[in-house]
Amino acid sequence: MTRSTPRTVLHRAAGSFAAAGLLAAASLAGAAAPAQAADTPVFTLGGPAETALHPYPENGRPKSSTVGISLNNPSEDEENGGFGGDFTLTFDLSGVAGVADVKFDGEANPDCEVTGTKAVCEDWGIWPGLQGAADLVVTAADGSESGDTGTITVTGQADGATFTPFTTRLTVGGPDLVMERLPFRTELTPGEKQQAPITFANRGTRDADGVLLTLRYSRGLDIPQRYSNCEYTVDDPDQPDFGSTTALCSVEGAFEAGATYTLATPLTLEATERAYYDTFLYRIEENSAAQRASQRAGALFERGTGGVLKAVPVTKGAAARSTDLNPYDNQQDADFRTENTADFVAYGDQVAGPEGATVKADIGFRNEGPAWIGHIRSGEDVATVDFTVPQGASVIAKPDRCRAVTADGKYREDQKSPAPRYVCNTSMTVRDGSGLDLPFELRVDKAMVGASGAVTVRNTWLQNPKLPFDPKPANNTAYLVLNGEGGSDSGGTTGGGDGGSGEPSTPPTSAPDPEKSPSGDSGSSASTTSGGTAGTTGGSGGGLASTGSIALIGSGTAAAALAAGLVLFTAARRRAARHA
Repeated sequence: MTRSTPRTVLHRAAGSFAAAGLLAAASLAGAAAPAQAADTPVFTLGGPAETALHPYPENGRPKSSTVGISLNNPSEDEENGGFGGDFTLTFDLSGVAGVADVKFDGEANPDCEVTGTKAVCEDWGIWPGLQGAADLVVTAADGSESGDTGTITVTGQADGATFTPFTTRLTVGGPDLVMERLPFRTELTPGEKQQAPITFANRGTRDADGVLLTLRYSRGLDIPQRYSNCEYTVDDPDQPDFGSTTALCSVEGAFEAGATYTLATPLTLEATERAYYDTFLYRIEENSAAQRASQRAGALFERGTGGVLKAVPVTKGAAARSTDLNPYDNQQDADFRTENTADFVAYGDQVAGPEGATVKADIGFRNEGPAWIGHIRSGEDVATVDFTVPQGASVIAKPDRCRAVTADGKYREDQKSPAPRYVCNTSMTVRDGSGLDLPFELRVDKAMVGASGAVTVRNTWLQNPKLPFDPKPANNTAYLVLNGEGGSDSGGTTGGGDGGSGEPSTPPTSAPDPEKSPSGDSGSSASTTSGGTAGTTGGSGGGLASTGSIALIGSGTAAAALAAGLVLFTAARRRAARHA
């Protein structure tokens, strides 16, 4: 018996469209499940509401389509919410007799068998969440005609569980909307504009009753027009996404089979002052309430207030709605590179405390623009914050995204005890005006005056630390200063930190060998605290290790002075300026 895995979770459009999170077609689950006893799990069968079949050809073999049947276990308990028993799925094929021929993908569904107008699949185990249950391979039946339609009903059975049934429709023929690729200029300068005359064709066997044009463009691009038959949404700025704008435009009309259409007025695509690496996705499909709901994906959209976006025929190719024969050619996208820069500015902190105290420090960096930086295709982290711990201190709490490394920035297996150095990766995007805030807690092991550690924002590759988009490397490094000279405080267990004004802190007078730093010695286990913007946990090796000149307070007089708070330093915070 084979396990049910997420191998075929609702067939999606290929390439970057799936990466952008826009589903190619609505996936509709079955009707609401009846009330059950609290200890009886209810699993929901689902899949596409309708699938179009290529008409049976006069010569040659018919083209096949795939219907992916899904199974949803609503439990949120990933460890204990699974169903560990045998189950059976039964497919009633009598509704498509004479309309479609049905078989199963043998490799993906080795325990499925078709007998007449009935098919049965046996499996074991239903894990929490949505997973693929079966792949039906369907073709138009010999003798079927365009417009013939029928349904398949799927039911499930297992001891100790209930299944919500699901019905999907198969229809012979339909529109086949194909988006044509536009010859964009892809090497741009900020402010540059170009026309986007979106053009598409219907290469199917039936007309399309209205089309839905989906436009999605990342943060550095803009389409200034806001049409009244389009609705718009922008990614949440608090989420580590591409800051993209999505427009859904419902264009009315009967789009005939065999005809090609273009926009009555081309769109204007502009590279803004924050453009760097950007992408533009444009997609066409037949308009329907289900399709619009699928594309919205629960986000809030706002309707435009401008004119009406229309499409006009370019060539003529006879209006009933159907389903796209090939949903995988409905979309195109383009990548753009804009000649621009982004200034990543590190900020440090100044904290103070007597021996044995715990101090809190805020370090990190800000992107002062003008460009946003996003690794849209690769998904790699944009940058790394490389933090060297001041001598005489140990890190006892760090952000989850930060990883301990050795003093020379190499891999360190021990992630619990204090380390001499930490690397903290960003996410795959860093927007203009954003950055990475990293709260650390340090224990003062030895009271030293003016100990400092470098805070450097750099490339994720230790061997090549330069940020390729940043023309001002001088402000990529700041310092965390511990017990700096010249200040006074009454002591206490925590010390404040400045926010950094964008310029690096005054560097210490010398830089001892970081390998000799006592901060890497074993101590109490470090705890972890969440901090910074969302992103990928972990990091590659470190960058420039730097510790400041320090003076060990050894004499009784100096120790007494320290205890009296004569050399404790608390800097005026500039956090407000940093977050402005």
